[in-house]
Amino acid sequence: MTNLMEYRGYFGSVNFDESDEVFYGKLEFIRDLVNYEATDAKSLIKCFHESVDDYLADCVSLNRAPNRPFKGTFNVRVTPELHKEASLYAAVSGESLNSIVKRALMQFIAAPSQLANSRKHAC
Repeated sequence: MTNLMEYRGYFGSVNFDESDEVFYGKLEFIRDLVNYEATDAKSLIKCFHESVDDYLADCVSLNRAPNRPFKGTFNVRVTPELHKEASLYAAVSGESLNSIVKRALMQFIAAPSQLANSRKHAC
């Protein structure tokens, strides 16, 4: 997903429905469902900001903590064989499985992306 907006630590998606001629999106990376829509890009940004503000205000009025994206923990599902190999590698290396996965993710993200080399067509 490359069409994201950020406001107050929350990320919102940007989508377009051609048949209804409407932009729409939702807050990403949280469990609560918060969505918004508008007929033009500037209005979508405004609606996204208002949705975040309203969501946070609603959480205060309900006396509950808002969902926060990126808590720093997530589940990774792999095959039993990969789990075994990664665990053995970590044990032999004197590292935790968590540190091995963290390092692998950091190396993967730091690698040049083929997507960065794709061309965009501007009208």
